Amino acid sequence: MKKIYKNIIVCFSAAALLTGCAEELDLDNPTALSIEELLQTNNGFILLSNGVLDAYQKVPANEFLLTELRSDNVRANSENGNYPDFNAYNIDPNNGDVATYYSNNMSTIKVANTLIDNRFLAPESQQYTIGEAYFMRALCHFNLVRAYQNIPYVDKILDVTNDEAEDYPQLPEAEVYAKIIEDFKTSIAYLDGVELNRYRPSAGAAICLAAKAYLSQPSPDYTEAELLLASVIDNNDAYGFSLLASDQGSNSNAEHFANLIQDYGGVFGNEISGSFTDGVPDGSWSNNDGFEINEEVIFSISYDLASSDEYVTSDSSLGDQVQTDSESHSFAMTLQGPSNGVNIASLDFLDYMTPALQPVRFYASIDAISYNPSIPTNDTFNAKFPTPGEIGDNDWIVLRYADVLLLYTEAILAGGDSTTDSRAVDAFNQVRKRAGLNDEANVTKQILLDERRMEFVYENQRLYDLIRFGEADRVLQEFSNNNSLFYTNEKKYLPFPQRELDNLPGFYKQNNGY
Repeated sequence: MKKIYKNIIVCFSAAALLTGCAEELDLDNPTALSIEELLQTNNGFILLSNGVLDAYQKVPANEFLLTELRSDNVRANSENGNYPDFNAYNIDPNNGDVATYYSNNMSTIKVANTLIDNRFLAPESQQYTIGEAYFMRALCHFNLVRAYQNIPYVDKILDVTNDEAEDYPQLPEAEVYAKIIEDFKTSIAYLDGVELNRYRPSAGAAICLAAKAYLSQPSPDYTEAELLLASVIDNNDAYGFSLLASDQGSNSNAEHFANLIQDYGGVFGNEISGSFTDGVPDGSWSNNDGFEINEEVIFSISYDLASSDEYVTSDSSLGDQVQTDSESHSFAMTLQGPSNGVNIASLDFLDYMTPALQPVRFYASIDAISYNPSIPTNDTFNAKFPTPGEIGDNDWIVLRYADVLLLYTEAILAGGDSTTDSRAVDAFNQVRKRAGLNDEANVTKQILLDERRMEFVYENQRLYDLIRFGEADRVLQEFSNNNSLFYTNEKKYLPFPQRELDNLPGFYKQNNGY
């Protein structure tokens, strides 16, 4: 087993945190003797922290459907189950994926709160696990507020036998972001000086995600975001972060493009089979776990390829999800996605993602074999996650250094239309250069948004980028009109799960438009 989860003794389902484990721990009751005994063992906090990361493996399982499939990057075939409903902005509060995504994040939060509630018991050598718990609690709430907007912020283990849940109402998103940022900052204090492990939260990752939260809140704080991101970029060597780019040869040299294509694919742990002809790959991509931990990855969720009948799918019911290292972050984004007609590039996206316009990112993002521009309705699939579906081997990258560089440019742009600030231009052009593109002297808001679209396609960023840039209504309404979809300005956010409304009748309010 290639990753950190080999010694995890805590397994989780989306609704009940402990089922079928060799050593059962009653996480519903953090004062139970078994929990106290565990937390006082030599490695109890480490095991629970591993359990938080293990629980989070479920979160990306259906995220693609709720984010990328609701952007202008991709589409779904009309005959494939409920996938077209996501694509058409036509889902309802009873949708299973909408409920599961909420539950999976909340389940991870619950495990994180187990550590935080017992943080004073942590020995000095395991204090970092408390920082990891604060980080993961913040990350899950960050996922939820961007998806559902007004959510409760759960900062303790709730006693299901009383009415404690009523102490956690839906909060305005500005208040949620304030708590997210506070948690990320608390995690920085705990994680400062801890050796970097890209499969675990780090101080550098917390700094960057706090900055992203500053940029994402309703009233962005560009100054704070810029200061945080600059502290990482100006010291990136010390943090261990940089772009993966060999940069060999001149811009017109085929070897140069071949190297950059391999570099960009290598960010995701992929390697090309076969050779290159005039800078164009002859073979196909496959995952190589030896490439997955590289200097561009800041924080990644591990997945392991294994033969198993017990793995999670986005369609699994809450009661039958079994946690194993063989689950994939999202079958819809892997080689099985095309067979279900899910991760098909939109025609709008393919106007920009062409071999001529994107000589590097095209070949590492798009399945060149399925690409046929002579047939406008042709199904073109993604190549970033070339693993076999439900038990795929690709890790899921939560944050990478290219994102940090472009977020820094965004912070300096500060909501304006353009910037020639040398710091922003330099950060922006580092990403452009790795993509085999010419430098820009003046970075506009639209150029930056377009660059993010090409760089992070299939990484579940496009929808949130559009919302953060204030462009979601304009872009998605036009996309919807052109494709006979059902977007309205209220559909930027998911419906609050009906199950949550039913659990506390009259307490939570449904989002507008549902």
